Amino acid sequence: MRLVSSSLILVGALLRSAHAEGDALVDSLGPREIAVGEAMRGGATGSTAIGLNPAGLPLTRELVFEGGYGYRFSDAASLIGISACDSTNAAPGCFFYQYAGSSPELGGTTMSRRTHIAGGSFAYPATPRILLGTTIKYFNFKSELMDEPKASGFTFDVGTTIRVTDVVSLGVTGYNLWGEKSPEFARAVGGGLYARPIPNLAFGFDARWKLDGDDHSARYGGGAELFMRSSSGQTGFPLRIGALRDNGLDSTYLSGGLGVTGMKFGIDLAVRHAVTGTDETMLMASLRFFGPRLGATGGGDFAGE
Repeated sequence: MRLVSSSLILVGALLRSAHAEGDALVDSLGPREIAVGEAMRGGATGSTAIGLNPAGLPLTRELVFEGGYGYRFSDAASLIGISACDSTNAAPGCFFYQYAGSSPELGGTTMSRRTHIAGGSFAYPATPRILLGTTIKYFNFKSELMDEPKASGFTFDVGTTIRVTDVVSLGVTGYNLWGEKSPEFARAVGGGLYARPIPNLAFGFDARWKLDGDDHSARYGGGAELFMRSSSGQTGFPLRIGALRDNGLDSTYLSGGLGVTGMKFGIDLAVRHAVTGTDETMLMASLRFFGPRLGATGGGDFAGE
């Protein structure tokens, strides 16, 4: 019995370590969120609103198409996302598709797991200071790991953004609150504070807690962005830095990123590396193309646009 128990504990540990680096709550994030320690719930706009807080979409008024790719070395994960977001009208919204495929190793054997997600994020400004939003997504998950049954179905997120002042805003989001259940789509709640004390400098601090079963692990981080502009004012160069702590994985991460943003396009790069706990190193990049851009309604995001 002691040998059997020890074997089960060992297998369980191997299974957890084989796929602990990511799930749908983190695999959907892009380079701007990753670079600042995932601290954008209070000022998420464009594609950042999809994974963090859909209520932030009305903070800017723009049409933007984005495609991104990320690679996580610890489990050979490829993360792909494409989106189209339009916040120039009275009912801002995004349509998106995301793919996460990884090849973790278990006992010398390479396994595979993949997730397809498609859906839409929509927001409504209830008042100039209170913004509401929701994300509706369909997922299809499949894994060769024994403790991960395949699953598919719809699930829903709900969020709100409160513009306390023109400088400070708060964001709160509930994730996967209703719909099909899956370990990869755990119920969770997150909140964050965003502040832009001067036009070219922004700070944020966020936290997120899981709500499923006995797993109430927390993930919290903070970051900052300095947005520098060219002499003509037509091109910007964001510099980002952040830190993140996950007490469920007992891991600490440092992150950073940079980019270039023009009137018609934007490029963003990010890297995140675990300094304690896991051995995660992740690289991400995205390319944005802008249509009409009518400026911000207040708050804005880390993009400084």
